[in-house]
Amino acid sequence: MSAGEALPTNPTDLRLLVQALADGELDAATSLALERRMAEEPALAAEYARVVALQAAIGSLPRPQVSGEFRARIASLAGEDKAAVAPMKYRFGSYDWRALAASILVTAVVASGTTYWATRRSGQDEFVADIASSYQRSLIAASPVDVASSDSHTVKPWLDAKVGMSPPTVDLSKDGYVLLGGRVEVIGNKPMPALVYRLRKHLITVVAAPQGPGTVATPVAKDVSAGGFSIVHWTDGAFSYWAISDIARSELQDFVTRFRAAVAAG
Repeated sequence: MSAGEALPTNPTDLRLLVQALADGELDAATSLALERRMAEEPALAAEYARVVALQAAIGSLPRPQVSGEFRARIASLAGEDKAAVAPMKYRFGSYDWRALAASILVTAVVASGTTYWATRRSGQDEFVADIASSYQRSLIAASPVDVASSDSHTVKPWLDAKVGMSPPTVDLSKDGYVLLGGRVEVIGNKPMPALVYRLRKHLITVVAAPQGPGTVATPVAKDVSAGGFSIVHWTDGAFSYWAISDIARSELQDFVTRFRAAVAAG
């Protein structure tokens, strides 16, 4: 697709363009046109955020470990133990069918192993990936909040009315973190309250998931960054918090420290 052509209208072609954008394969003009299209279509922006988050998750996967015993069996099938397999060895053209079969088997095993790890890892990281996707959408949305106010007495009741709960809404403006308002996030098919702060020109979103009775607070915030964003997770017994931003990790940690201190102080 050349820079001067209009974007396709076919949904499949658009998804392919989104994937190409995530891979950095589009020219500047097409990238700009697609970014403008995503700003107008939340579903397309969500697809882009999903692809980016998936790329980050797959990139962090560990390589499947193959045992020495399994390698020996594959070597035998490939014909390296010629004395054992010579009577049963046949060729089609210039290809050894056993070597070909063995290579197919290795590919199948490695692929299935990678699928297993990706499935297990994506299951564990699905919640975090959803948060990263929602944050990505907020960056290109017309407004990052559903209720715009720096007054906690406005934001907290609004969230209570919408989702039946709200985390503590603290004022950190003296530290440079300005409350912009709140919004309802849908994470794992569940509506959850979220607070949105601004540091300079950057957004910080705090998603709060309610905790059950007897939940033990996490004493140290954990960095679980994904999708190219910094994410810090902690709990206080009442809520499980996920703070996400595109600012430096150290700055997000500073925000979390100040947020937790303000909540503890009441």
